[in-house]
Amino acid sequence: MTTLLVIAKEPLPGRVKTRLTPPFTPQEAARLAEAALADTLHAVAAAPATRRILVLDGTPGDWLPSGFEVLPQCAGGLDERLADAFAHCAGPALLIGMDTPQVTPELLTVDFTGCDAWFGPAQDGGFWALGLAAPDPALLRGVPMSTPKTGAVQRERLLAAGLRVRDLPRLRDVDTAADARAVAALAPHGRFAARLARCTPVGSR
Repeated sequence: MTTLLVIAKEPLPGRVKTRLTPPFTPQEAARLAEAALADTLHAVAAAPATRRILVLDGTPGDWLPSGFEVLPQCAGGLDERLADAFAHCAGPALLIGMDTPQVTPELLTVDFTGCDAWFGPAQDGGFWALGLAAPDPALLRGVPMSTPKTGAVQRERLLAAGLRVRDLPRLRDVDTAADARAVAALAPHGRFAARLARCTPVGSR
């Protein structure tokens, strides 16, 4: 089976989802981030896996389900932190972030038979998931992160290494208020949608 990794920040006001402020307050943005993280972790908890690891910048809270190992993120850029997350895995591993609360256990149930990598493109040009049958941190180091070309560069890196790549569905990250509304509509019964419904944008108060 596969190790499932979630890389995340502790949902603290002013440190997460800063592009949601405005229209939301830093406190509301943090609560939305916590709900997104909780939805993500519960999807991971329900998916088949050998290990479940939260690679965390910060301290775990009551939003963390049981059954997860918690490892601290290393220093450095996002490419270094993703690479280090894979360095903790000896066998097949799938890594996701905390920005896609619409993810389901079915999407996370990947089979590496006949392929070496799984790639989940994000609508903003990045990627929401990366799976490696034989984790190699070098496949991520040096990839420019948080750009419209990040996903394309990362996928090309996999192909250039001779890996057989299969694609997961394209998902939308929650970065802006428009993203939040769109993602909540895709998963209307989740924690994220419920939390968004309780938020009041600036100008509506």
